[in-house]
Amino acid sequence: MGNLWRNQFKPVLRQIRSQIIGDDWKYQIKPIAWYNLLGWIKFTISEDRSFYQHRRRKMNLARWRGLLSPNLKQPIFIFGSPRSGTTFLGSCLAELAELSYHFEPVLTKAAVRYVYTQQWSKVNARIFYRTVYSWLMRLYADGDLRFAEKTPRNSFIIPFLYETFPDAKFIHIIRDGRDVAISLAKRPWYSQDMNGSGAKDPGGYPFGSMARFWVESDRTEEFENTNDIHRCIWLWRKYVAHALEGANILSLNQYHELRYENLVTNPDAECDRLLDFLAITNPESRSLLRQVISTKAQPSSIGGWKTQLAPDQQEQVYQEAGDWLEKLGYLSNSLV
Repeated sequence: MGNLWRNQFKPVLRQIRSQIIGDDWKYQIKPIAWYNLLGWIKFTISEDRSFYQHRRRKMNLARWRGLLSPNLKQPIFIFGSPRSGTTFLGSCLAELAELSYHFEPVLTKAAVRYVYTQQWSKVNARIFYRTVYSWLMRLYADGDLRFAEKTPRNSFIIPFLYETFPDAKFIHIIRDGRDVAISLAKRPWYSQDMNGSGAKDPGGYPFGSMARFWVESDRTEEFENTNDIHRCIWLWRKYVAHALEGANILSLNQYHELRYENLVTNPDAECDRLLDFLAITNPESRSLLRQVISTKAQPSSIGGWKTQLAPDQQEQVYQEAGDWLEKLGYLSNSLV
């Protein structure tokens, strides 16, 4: 009965709803405003608790101090295109006792569009981000640890995060855009079939083909009417391009770039590089991270595009993002 509802009845109801509301669904982006801020806070806490890696720790003086003034020194930001391995990498780092890791904090994820479009002043945005991160650490009395989070959408605001947290560490994970497009197209987030469904991502955007804040203004109609694979490789190009542009202002000791393909095929070496970058020297933590990454790594997730992308789809991918695939080495034998 469940499969019947999901595979037959639910899609039909989505189509009916979409026809009734027309294009109105595109304007149903949930804003961050004074009148709904309490709802955003509750949602952020609920989502954070569902993902947080809880640990049993005794209360001590450092934790009590952390409640008063949470540690936001050298925070860690994991970013990259959606479906590039940010969740995989973040879930591995969440195992480390040194870190207070948070999965895509809802409020700051939603706030990215206001920072990117400069609808918020830098001063107000800085206060907002530092406040949200501080309270997330207070939720678990983890203010004595080191804050870490992953949000792919942060790829668009690296300069802002650097100005707000000048000593932060930035980890950029990059994956072959062709595999990203396939993986992303299987999700409902940007699928044209979800237009008018009423479903929203945690950041406030309705599922479907509507143009997000990062789409070129003169290509909005094209983005919304093209096929899902094209839309997804378009997304990959924009995320990668903005992330790398933003990273140009970072020093070598603050920016770490790794490839998803290398991480899952050579986890020990990539793990050591990452731990050295983060200055995590505890032997137990280093051994644990190597073990976790090696256990979770799935080399079979590499190269799926070769059998899953039709020739016409490949042509569309190369037209939209071929220059970036080439720049990043994915059109050479070394990474294909």
